[in-house]
Amino acid sequence: MFTLLKQEKRARRGVLKTVHGDIQTPVFMNVGTSGAIKGGISGPELRELHCQVELSNTYHLHVRPGDKLIHDMGGLRKFMNWDGPMLTDSGGFQVFSLAKLRKITEEGVRFQSHIDGAKIFMGPEESMQIQSNLASTIAMAFDECVSNPAPYAYAKQSVERTTNWLKRCIAEMNRLNQLPETINPHQMLFGINQGSVYPDLRVDHMKRIAELDCDGYAIGGLAVGEETQVMYEMIEVVEPEMPVDKPRYLMGVGTPCNILESVWRGVDFFDCVMPSRNARHGNLFTWKGKLNLLNEKYIRDDRPIEEGCQCPACRSFSRSYIRHLFKSQEMLGMRLAVAHNLYFYNTFTEQIRQALDEDRFESFYRKYRDILGERVPDGE
Repeated sequence: MFTLLKQEKRARRGVLKTVHGDIQTPVFMNVGTSGAIKGGISGPELRELHCQVELSNTYHLHVRPGDKLIHDMGGLRKFMNWDGPMLTDSGGFQVFSLAKLRKITEEGVRFQSHIDGAKIFMGPEESMQIQSNLASTIAMAFDECVSNPAPYAYAKQSVERTTNWLKRCIAEMNRLNQLPETINPHQMLFGINQGSVYPDLRVDHMKRIAELDCDGYAIGGLAVGEETQVMYEMIEVVEPEMPVDKPRYLMGVGTPCNILESVWRGVDFFDCVMPSRNARHGNLFTWKGKLNLLNEKYIRDDRPIEEGCQCPACRSFSRSYIRHLFKSQEMLGMRLAVAHNLYFYNTFTEQIRQALDEDRFESFYRKYRDILGERVPDGE
């Protein structure tokens, strides 16, 4: 299912063939947590923004509108009118983020809905059942995400629990994929590596879950409080133990610089709410760095957000106009900004793939690693 097309040092260029279409890697997945991109971008519009994979969340859709309803509506792809590949998160991270309301046991997690306080139990089997109802292309295994740095003893215990849960996820998915009522009987499963910031736990866990032969593997539990350099160190520790013939996914990451650095270290898949979240506050990404559109210097700027950009915002509107929309609290401003940022992220990974295809990724990496994280220079 995954073919490694070429490699430049650790950076990888590949393609993952799925029942819903091929995924060219490295790839950035556009996050539509509840079946929609925050900022008013529809499923069909994602194609115009060069999106390959849409990502939605198991927990949020289970709570509202309910995964059984979505199943009855033909699955989430049909429900939101998205015709490409889709990945669903397991709900494990939401358990982490709802820490004040949870109780973790070996069976699973009991916690309260953030909407109405209703008591919910979710374990590996429940997560797989929900994701099967959603009928995503790729399902994520149910895991425990701990805060960083977690006490070593607890991190070790959590790794054991996550390993046992993965085995149960595999068994339940195999069962679900054989049922006649299953919408996507070809649903794939990615296992998740955990271990906090402890290299020995990370390496041991990766070796163990690699033996379980999942369709792909993710590095979880990073970008949750540790220093960025520590995150890179954990990738470097885990990467040699990850199967070469399976896609690699760094969960919840991140900035364009994070993506560039992680591709350099051998990662294939990424997702993050950052492009849409930042855009909703007027913070935009360009090839010359970061731009805060709310700054007063853009009041009379008749240029697009970025010269040469072919996103819907840049093709038709000026910085001055979009800034006016934000200041007037017109929803169109937020929508145009989100479209620009998603287009940037998706075409950014396109350019990474092209650089790998043309054996020039190292020069691409060295050119942009110090630009993308800085503010756009004055006058640009």
